Amino acid sequence: MLNELKPKRRFLMGPGPSDVNPRVLQALSSPMIGHLDPQFIQIMDEVMDMTRQVFQTKNEFTSAISATGTAGMETCLVNLLEPGDTAVICVHGVFGGRMCEIAERCGAKVVRVDARWGDPIDPAKVREALEQCEPKLVAIVHAETSTGVLQPLGEISKIVRDAGALFLVDAVTSLGGTQLKIDEWGIDAVYSGSQKCISAPPGLSPVSFNTKALEAIDSRKSKVQSFYLDISLIRKYWTGAKRVYHHTGPISMVYAMHEALRIVLEEGLEARFERHMNNHMKLRKGLEDMGFEFVVAPEYRLPMLNAIKVPQGVDDAAVRGRLLNEYNIEIGAGLGDFAGKVWRIGLMGESCTPNHINMLLGALKNILG
Repeated sequence: MLNELKPKRRFLMGPGPSDVNPRVLQALSSPMIGHLDPQFIQIMDEVMDMTRQVFQTKNEFTSAISATGTAGMETCLVNLLEPGDTAVICVHGVFGGRMCEIAERCGAKVVRVDARWGDPIDPAKVREALEQCEPKLVAIVHAETSTGVLQPLGEISKIVRDAGALFLVDAVTSLGGTQLKIDEWGIDAVYSGSQKCISAPPGLSPVSFNTKALEAIDSRKSKVQSFYLDISLIRKYWTGAKRVYHHTGPISMVYAMHEALRIVLEEGLEARFERHMNNHMKLRKGLEDMGFEFVVAPEYRLPMLNAIKVPQGVDDAAVRGRLLNEYNIEIGAGLGDFAGKVWRIGLMGESCTPNHINMLLGALKNILG
């Protein structure tokens, strides 16, 4: 006989997922209903409305893909790109590289604009790339979780609009934790994840498409490569007076997202952004007082994902193991070029509190002496 599930309580201070509010956990245990039940349709409508508010958009099609943030990335790319299209993709970490991989699988010609890991993308390089080709789409990561860089979007957005291309933004880590103005910044399509600053469990990917993006989808010459992620079909399930079955929605996850979004809006976006920044500054001071160095220049640092250099002579995996096993604190290892060289410390949503910071700093002092 297998034992009942009893996972240990952890303090999640890595790159995601983040801690989940008890109200959200309670919502997960709400009674199961059908995925076309009128009650559930109303819940879906409310999730769409709250997601619009958090994205700061009026886009009619703003919903949640029934899968994690990577599926949100793939949803945007497989719907907006067709074989033979050109896509300019900005790469300054793991997730820009992943967009390149998916775009190539769509049959698109990918033109990369690269920056050194830990640096933002230079708008001048984007302009230069657009002078050499006529892309259908330009894609960029707003909050690069693998490096801790917060990418400024205003100037690049204008460059993309002037070129007549679609502007796609990865907001997996930034949504709900720092300023993100979809309409004001001229973003045509965006995707995120439920498990970062929104602090719902992993499993949903909020997305939003404006009219220009939807027109590009509607005018495709070929079918979308994925049935499951086909927006022309998903729209009929999420919107309209008569909903059309596409897949069985993850009922309990939508409950959780509904409650998590309510908590975000109860706090207020500006207050939430300020909390993330204030706690980032508190963590920054504590780490720098201990001699840690940040990877990213101050003006480009993510408040919710802090990339710090592993001190010389310190065993990366051993310290993270002790944090987890002795203190129940999870932090993230470096990815790709930063593997073994960087720790990624998350302050996301419910994990963004002074108590989390004090626990981590105290634990690091004990471990490192």
